[in-house]
Amino acid sequence: MSVTHAPAAPTAGQPAPDLGALKTRQQGAWASGDYAVVGTTLQIVGETLCEAMDIRSGMQVLDVAAGNGNATLAAARRWCNVTSTDYVPALLDRGRARAEAEGLKVTFQPADAEALPFKDASFDAVLSTFGVMFTPDQDKAASELLRVCKKGGKIGMANWTPEGFIGQVFKTIGGHIPPAAGVKSPSQWGTQARLDQMFASDGAVAITPRIFTFRYKSAAHWLDIFRTWYGPVHKAFASLPEPQQSLLEKDFLALAERFNRAEDGTLVIPGEYLEVVITKH
Repeated sequence: MSVTHAPAAPTAGQPAPDLGALKTRQQGAWASGDYAVVGTTLQIVGETLCEAMDIRSGMQVLDVAAGNGNATLAAARRWCNVTSTDYVPALLDRGRARAEAEGLKVTFQPADAEALPFKDASFDAVLSTFGVMFTPDQDKAASELLRVCKKGGKIGMANWTPEGFIGQVFKTIGGHIPPAAGVKSPSQWGTQARLDQMFASDGAVAITPRIFTFRYKSAAHWLDIFRTWYGPVHKAFASLPEPQQSLLEKDFLALAERFNRAEDGTLVIPGEYLEVVITKH
């Protein structure tokens, strides 16, 4: 989960991106804030995804790039046997605390989404809400989701779209801190074309546009929360000198107000994402 983009095929004469360095920076970005502060507001997305996948009790379920466990908890509440993974241990700790508070039995395990430490066809359902879309090597991550899912099983994801609010947050950051050459945006996971490219040869891809509504006290309140706790935004500000931080702040506030549909001084922003359910052949 980061605004670090995933690699595209390098053009002639262009060196291939250093995926290891990308991943290190990405991991640092997500560990720099506390995604759980933002992540807990997204809980409804995990619940909706489990319903869309028709999750049944007793299923073996894997949550990939689980963050603080929204999809994890949703599946556990449906009496599934859930394994929750992320490469930021502190986020797994937050998910573990949430599960313990609800008396839910979940296995938590550090894992890289591009190299999942599980045997082939280990899970009936594989989930990821706003997580796996941020892996540096998109094709490798997609291959891993397919590999660990059983034949006839389902892969379910929630991915921000390029045109939606969070996609535009990434674009705004990119206007101030250009991404490395030869990489593509994580928002491509929020497009039909890219999903078909990665999954259609191995499964039936069903996509439903959805809206998650961000609700904050004001545009300034939203930016304060994201700037303090949302790793990529936190890192973006930290990497810029003061004059450029002010420009980034101005652009973020303008973006929030452009999307805001509230007229009472609060912030109510529709955030578009794709709900994706892939049935593996």
